[in-house]
Amino acid sequence: MNRESQNPLLGAVVRITGVRPEEAATVLLSAAYFFLVLSAYYVLRPIRDSMGVAGGPENLHWLFTATAAVMLLLHPVFAAIVARWTRRRFVAVTYRFFMLCLIVFFLVLNALPEGGQAEIWVGRSFFVWTSVFNLFVVSVFWSFMTDLYRERQSRRLFALIGVGGTMGAILGSSITAFFTGIFSEHALLWFSILLLEGAVFCVKGLDRRAKALASGGPGGGPGAVEPDSDAAAASQPGRDEARNPGEKVIGGSPLEGIARVLRSPYLLGICVFLILFTTGSAYLYGMVLSAVDLTFPDDTLHPAIFARMDLAVNILTLLTQLFLTGRIVKRLGVAVTLALLPLLSVVGFLALAVAPVFAVVVVFNVLRRAGNFAVAVPMREVLYTVLPRNDKYKAKNFNDTFMYRTGDLVGIWSFGELGKAGLGTSALAWVMVPVAGLWVMVSVWLGRRQKVLAGGSG
Repeated sequence: MNRESQNPLLGAVVRITGVRPEEAATVLLSAAYFFLVLSAYYVLRPIRDSMGVAGGPENLHWLFTATAAVMLLLHPVFAAIVARWTRRRFVAVTYRFFMLCLIVFFLVLNALPEGGQAEIWVGRSFFVWTSVFNLFVVSVFWSFMTDLYRERQSRRLFALIGVGGTMGAILGSSITAFFTGIFSEHALLWFSILLLEGAVFCVKGLDRRAKALASGGPGGGPGAVEPDSDAAAASQPGRDEARNPGEKVIGGSPLEGIARVLRSPYLLGICVFLILFTTGSAYLYGMVLSAVDLTFPDDTLHPAIFARMDLAVNILTLLTQLFLTGRIVKRLGVAVTLALLPLLSVVGFLALAVAPVFAVVVVFNVLRRAGNFAVAVPMREVLYTVLPRNDKYKAKNFNDTFMYRTGDLVGIWSFGELGKAGLGTSALAWVMVPVAGLWVMVSVWLGRRQKVLAGGSG
């Protein structure tokens, strides 16, 4: 008699979530790790936005341009650290570097006189730094997950692990909302520092569990050695390079990740996927801001409206992650599941082109954001599970940081210029329909290619 039949509650949990009993502790620790990382970021996000706006909202596109430039400069530094240290060490060093930066910002902001030009420029620096911090710490987290879990496990478990991040986002936002006024804005940075240290603790625990996880079921394990070419990787899945791959230094050069992206059609496809997604997100974000401003001229109502949209996104994301994503992937496969958000975007932008009204903008925005967090993000990370370890950290980091912000820049600048040319919401939505259509095709191609690299497993 198996453990599920002996324990009805355990059996129910396994059926609902797809987690097997032997995986439960590792999945819980992974979710806790993501919970702490996103909590740390969402404590900072409102502070970042207020500092960015204080320097003038018309300068935001320049701040995002600066963010992309900083990410391009930092990537080789991160890749050099990855090449020289073990996984456990470089992940901890990365997070503690950001913790040290937060301490420096706390000291500088406390020392500056309020309302001066110096405070505005430090605020702009904090905006850029936080935008870099967000993508780096999340990219490192998912790199760790793709290195830790086997490809088949990732399809079942990544959405569930994402629940931890969703809950963390809620907690982080709540900390800042509740303690603003009780503590100074600068003092709130210490919450983020403590949460990041908790994430480092989780990294150490997961690294200890990696050896046990590596001896689990079939389907391409953590630390599997895949040769350099995509085609060769498909023919030799599942070989272990070490009993615990986290103990092995990845090696290579600092620019290897960029070179791998430029040489691999698969990694370039992921780049295109990210750019098309972030471009569409920038357009939709601009449409939401415009719709809210036109519908509710009273600015004091805007925070509550955005908060309600965020609440709807978080609830829908949680329900989808818990009960639907795993089943959708199992039934439809990676290719179709990855194409669901692009298909939704085609329908949504068509609806906005025909009926550019507040209700359509809000519903589309909520569905698209929830679909991204609950479905697209886990599937995007599954794409990396079939690649060599150096790609999981170096190439993935380049894609997740610089290429992600490149899509932001394309969207922010083109949306602004087309708006200046007189295009309204309907016309801008028509512009995005073929972009979303291209995104569908790229998604299907990536999903099919992932299946080949995984050895054709269903």
